[in-house]
Amino acid sequence: MKQYVVYTRVSTEEQGRSGLGLEAQERDIGIYLETFSEVPWEVIGRFQDLLSGGSDDRPQLAEAIKLVRATGAELLVAKLDRLSRDVAFIATLIKDKKVRLRVAQMPNADPFQLHLYAALAEQERKFISERTKAALKAAKERGVQLGGLRDKTMKRNEAIQRKAKAEAEKAMKIIGPLRQAGQTLTAIADTMNDMGAKTSRGGKWSATQVMRVLGRVATGAVS
Repeated sequence: MKQYVVYTRVSTEEQGRSGLGLEAQERDIGIYLETFSEVPWEVIGRFQDLLSGGSDDRPQLAEAIKLVRATGAELLVAKLDRLSRDVAFIATLIKDKKVRLRVAQMPNADPFQLHLYAALAEQERKFISERTKAALKAAKERGVQLGGLRDKTMKRNEAIQRKAKAEAEKAMKIIGPLRQAGQTLTAIADTMNDMGAKTSRGGKWSATQVMRVLGRVATGAVS
């Protein structure tokens, strides 16, 4: 059976941004597992850091890598920059013979392609950083109150997180017992749909969405 160790990372600023939040990462990981992975597959561990990608102190990533080395499972991340934004760190990890890395958004990428992408992404981030500084400077010169805009964004992100937590807690009342009984993600999704339960967006359940709820529990996002 194919085994994976899933690693996700968000920073406080990134949690509410499209494409960078935990929900988006879980979605992409689910797509990879359901569409691109060898079957059967199993996720043997989930780890999450709430830290900047530039930080060298990522305890949950260290634990994830430790489990990968011990079991031979693949380290699965949604995007390469969720693993790290440090090209040197990624290059070292790729060279580690005991670590196999898989990126959900680049399902067929080999180690050379991942290294190249990391280097190009670093150059792009440097340019974006300079462009952002220039834009903020121009806004400040026009008299825009930047701090007020940020406060509104943070409050909106906190509200989104509270809503997601409440919805996940409600869904776990059904999903939890079914999973403990050995039901597959697909079977649980079918049960939820048969019961008329809706997702947070009012749609039908899928295996990927069931996994998102379980992922929130595994990472401590839901008490």
